[in-house]
Amino acid sequence: MDRDRWSELGRACAAVLGAPGSAVRVEEPLGPRTTYRVGGAARVLVEVDSVDDLAALASVVAPTDLPVLVVGRGSNLLVADAGFDGVAVVLGPAFTTVDVDGTTVVAGGAALLPVVARRTAQAGLRGFEWAVGVPGTIGGAVRMNAGGHGADMRAALRDAVVVDLGDPGARPVTRPAASLDLAYRRSALRSREIVVQARLELREGSRGDAEAVIAEVVTWRREHQPGGANAGSVFTNPPGDSAGRLIDAAGGRGLRIGSAEVSTKHANFIQADPGGSAADVWAVMDAVRRLVVGAGGPSLEPETVLVGLPPLPEVAA
Repeated sequence: MDRDRWSELGRACAAVLGAPGSAVRVEEPLGPRTTYRVGGAARVLVEVDSVDDLAALASVVAPTDLPVLVVGRGSNLLVADAGFDGVAVVLGPAFTTVDVDGTTVVAGGAALLPVVARRTAQAGLRGFEWAVGVPGTIGGAVRMNAGGHGADMRAALRDAVVVDLGDPGARPVTRPAASLDLAYRRSALRSREIVVQARLELREGSRGDAEAVIAEVVTWRREHQPGGANAGSVFTNPPGDSAGRLIDAAGGRGLRIGSAEVSTKHANFIQADPGGSAADVWAVMDAVRRLVVGAGGPSLEPETVLVGLPPLPEVAA
């Protein structure tokens, strides 16, 4: 669609939402909303404040074949320099609540994982300390079955409330965790399905023990993983091995193409220079896969979600 058609779509979204222009924007830059801080704009970006807003938005989006992208912290997204030809959805502050009742925790889809980890530790609950080191949201963590330090969302999730923007009459539906097919860094959730709330079941413990584990996780991450503009682990770990080790062994540490470089601190991280390009990050990902296969390793699978970019090409051994 041309710019006029996208503007028309933006106006239609604003009309059904009764939203000000600040809540529905055309050609909204996405790069600053990701941890890579590179990439172009969403043709239309909508910030919603309630499930009613999502239902209204579905009445516009569902009849189309336009792709939908849910943007949380953007900690696993690489957006093409040309941007995203679709509708980006941001959950507003109403979706950031965290309620603790005994060992049950109900968190909004936009609640930050480190916040939930610290809140549950303060309540003396165990089992979610690992999340303090993951710079994402609850909704994104359910979608990707985020994890670390030997645990993941699957271990704690009881159910999730989901709104399907592919349904013109979209209403929140509670999905048991078992129905989401959570596996290593994936779930059965489709791109138009938005997690607006998750219910976790943790276990009783002591606040001191939980906060000590959180401190250990924070220290480990600072010592072993780089800061700066990156999206965390780029590739999933193959069975019985680690992507970082394989990349390092293949000589990928420090590999640079243009404005992107494999971290010298952790080889499964790619750093983007300020003002860099998504195309360079993608090129480094491709080069790293080829290096690992050339060294006799497996074809690594990306954990990073590519938005508006082609899939990485298959690499023959």
